[in-house]
Amino acid sequence: MAASQAHRGPDGTMRAASGDGQAVLAMNTLLIVNPQTMPGPYQDRESGVLLAFNGEIYNFRQQAAAWGIPLTARESDAHFLLRAWVKIGPSCLDGLDGMFALAVYDPRVGKLFLARDRLGEKPLYWRLDGGRLAFASEVTTLTGYGAAPLVLRPEAIAIETPVGVDTPFQGIQLLAPATLLAFDIASGSLDQHTYWSLQARQPFTGTYSEALAKFTVVLAEQVTLRAPACDFALLLSGGLDSSVLAYLLRPPVCVTVRYPGQDRLDESQIAARIASDIGAELVVVEPDHVDFTRALAHMMSALDYPMGNASTFSEYMAYRKVADLGLRVVVGGLGPDEFLMGYVRHGLVLFGPDAVLAAGMDAYRPLAAKLMHAAGEGLDPAEAVTRLVLRGPDPEGRIRDLIAAAMDTAGGDLARGLTLADLATAWRPLVMTSDKLASTYALERRSPYLARELVELSYRLPAEHKICHPAEGKRILRDAAKALGLPREVWGSRDKLGFASPVPSWLNGPLAGWADAQIHTALTEAPASLRPLLEGGLKPGGRFDRTRMQALMAAAWLCDQTVRAAA
Repeated sequence: MAASQAHRGPDGTMRAASGDGQAVLAMNTLLIVNPQTMPGPYQDRESGVLLAFNGEIYNFRQQAAAWGIPLTARESDAHFLLRAWVKIGPSCLDGLDGMFALAVYDPRVGKLFLARDRLGEKPLYWRLDGGRLAFASEVTTLTGYGAAPLVLRPEAIAIETPVGVDTPFQGIQLLAPATLLAFDIASGSLDQHTYWSLQARQPFTGTYSEALAKFTVVLAEQVTLRAPACDFALLLSGGLDSSVLAYLLRPPVCVTVRYPGQDRLDESQIAARIASDIGAELVVVEPDHVDFTRALAHMMSALDYPMGNASTFSEYMAYRKVADLGLRVVVGGLGPDEFLMGYVRHGLVLFGPDAVLAAGMDAYRPLAAKLMHAAGEGLDPAEAVTRLVLRGPDPEGRIRDLIAAAMDTAGGDLARGLTLADLATAWRPLVMTSDKLASTYALERRSPYLARELVELSYRLPAEHKICHPAEGKRILRDAAKALGLPREVWGSRDKLGFASPVPSWLNGPLAGWADAQIHTALTEAPASLRPLLEGGLKPGGRFDRTRMQALMAAAWLCDQTVRAAA
């Protein structure tokens, strides 16, 4: 099992068995914190506690001092985590600030523990068969452990990805973010509980000036805490989020993606100015439609299964370039859109479609049209959000119910409700795409905006601190960017592009015949449950319609031998 995902940790794949013979843990090691560290798993000789660990704990030295845990200068966050577990057990999770997936076998209590970071930056899948629990960072690693028939979840058509803990493989689940799973070896019983939640945070009650001052301090402290000690690359789109990171982190290399002939998607001039300002080398990646045909199979193998993310191809090509440069860490700007109302759909719900279009966002008229016919009907916010996120039929209303439940827990604050709805629907493919595509090139992906303190503060802020104009979300981050001296075209830009790609238009243009052939090939052996998804991709789509892209990704996924064997 460990060998099948060795690409995630090219510095060593090792296995270790517990002293009582009840557990075997394996670990693929990518050395970042200390290149001289021995590869894991790690075992405490006195207690017998055994640890396998994926990720980074950014505050491990501060917590080691606070908890009285000895560490030498050469020891890493994994050594800290092992000793913390030995000393205080699962309660140590509350003090960890970082991205992680971990497995701990503790023979003192006869239990195997699995845990995941608060926002799910690092994936962790598990399955229970015949009284044995198996786990891995990649779902296809577990398909070889036993039968796992393919199952098409309705959500995969409705919003292009499974939700919650579901996967397309029966019997294999994703451990939810901020969750601790305990498996009792003797009884075979399972227990899961959530160790952290955003909903428990109390609203911020100060003035905007006080909020801005606090936000700016937390932003500067927490982002720089996540600065790698080694050379690294920043994914620089030229937008607000990545530009702020550029000025705070001063990366030696910035990577941006540009598509020839696609001026609408080109922010490379802004990226070039920022790279010049901070003295960084700017590397421009220019993929074309032929590159996409060559990359698709490997891209889908890395993802494990289809996920809805408009930036998938751009990210994949950027990570490939970073790996070619010989770097091991890549930083990106994930987070502010969800926590500070950065998406156009947020403005549509908060202000209404007429106000957004009147503010100059005419390019988003097709999205606004999903709400236009409901004008004057007093559309329920949960219904409005559902209409904006759906990309396919939701006949059982599962997505509508999921969004309504998320918004109900926000205590009447619509902006917080929108954040929770995002986390319940669109967040999973974004954060997991980043990890999976980076990991396939043995890269560690860091997302500094997901620092616990920054996330909690952002969530607590009232809506007007996040957005006060229909076309300008992330108000408090924009104001922080002004104070940092970023150029006006960054903090004053209204139109969010990020790493969007022209793949949907390619599939209706130069790649139309090729795409049809790929889908038809997959249809010959596709399970009945997956045929509607594939058949939907044989119809021409609009400029922003990803139905065809999703069908093509599913076709490439089904043609993978590992997936076909599971099916």
